[in-house]
Amino acid sequence: MQASDIQRLIETAMPDAEVIVRGDDGVHFEAVVVSPAFAGKTPVAQHKMVYAALGDRLQREEVHALGLKTYTPEAWAARQA
Repeated sequence: MQASDIQRLIETAMPDAEVIVRGDDGVHFEAVVVSPAFAGKTPVAQHKMVYAALGDRLQREEVHALGLKTYTPEAWAARQA
């Protein structure tokens, strides 16, 4: 699996999200996901939303490790300032 595959899966499940995925060994990835759908949700709930987009690929170890950072658009803008 490639970073672009993971990005596409997340964007398909969360069409309002801005998604950046990095990783070049095919199994270890880092993702930043920015979505208004995260508003009012705990970080754990936000991560579960992203994991749901990947379906069973994590269990089948198509994706061995995913470092994940999630933000609301407001939190992302504040972080970039």
